[in-house]
Amino acid sequence: MSQAAQRRRAILLVLGAALLFSGAAACVKALEGGIPLAMVVLFRSLFALPIMVPILLANGGLRALRTSQPGGHALRVLFGLVGMAGAFHGYATLPLATVTALGFTMPLFLTLLSIPLLGERVGIRRFSAVLVGFLGVLVMLRPGLDAPGTWFDYGFVLLAALGWALAMITIRRMGENGEPGAAIVLWFAIGASVVGLAFALPVWVWPSGWQWVLLIGAGLVSGIAQLFMTEAYRRGDTTVIAPFEYSGIIWTGMLGFFIWAEAPDGFDALGIAILVGCGLYIWHREVTLGIKR
Repeated sequence: MSQAAQRRRAILLVLGAALLFSGAAACVKALEGGIPLAMVVLFRSLFALPIMVPILLANGGLRALRTSQPGGHALRVLFGLVGMAGAFHGYATLPLATVTALGFTMPLFLTLLSIPLLGERVGIRRFSAVLVGFLGVLVMLRPGLDAPGTWFDYGFVLLAALGWALAMITIRRMGENGEPGAAIVLWFAIGASVVGLAFALPVWVWPSGWQWVLLIGAGLVSGIAQLFMTEAYRRGDTTVIAPFEYSGIIWTGMLGFFIWAEAPDGFDALGIAILVGCGLYIWHREVTLGIKR
């Protein structure tokens, strides 16, 4: 396969993954809060496990689970569960596109956290982009006005983005210390299922038939999306395919509009545009600095 064909394939895989993740978000939203959050997190992780089998088999079976960094995996699970729980709460209480846009504050948090945690230097341009990005969040919150949702709902989604940023830093550290990517993916799926079960049992309720369909759908679709994303980044150049992850805002916006009649008002649209613009600028600066290095 030519390099151009591999690039097109990687882009299509990222677009497909973003669409599938949006479908999983719609499944969670369709539950309408009828299932405790801990159970949603559990089943999202549990039903994604079968999709992880190809990764396990492709990396030597059970040997892929060997690890020398159990502490790193524990932190990855903790931060990942915070991210998952916050996002799922947002899907149930806020418009899908709004939650997706707030999720793109993750690169902003990642840029800030990379200074104290990874010892990276962040120039004035990227730092300014981070500040402008958080200004976009304030536009969406519009303090003092009648904003849809509550500060708690928005705050929980932002906490999720912070959790994902910390998870990315943990993954980067484990990778730098020689931990295989397959082990990181597999142990997160297993760990999230175990921890999710511990939190779900005290609040357990039996889902209805339709709720089972939505829970299974969210898990399976998320697992497939994760495989798509992993394959895309394995085959494609990160600097080319990363911006296509922002297509998730289009997919969630369409799903929210056609299923729940959600439409962003002027403040939301402006805030989303600011967030996306700042995220893409930070990506552009990362690429530029990487080329210079």
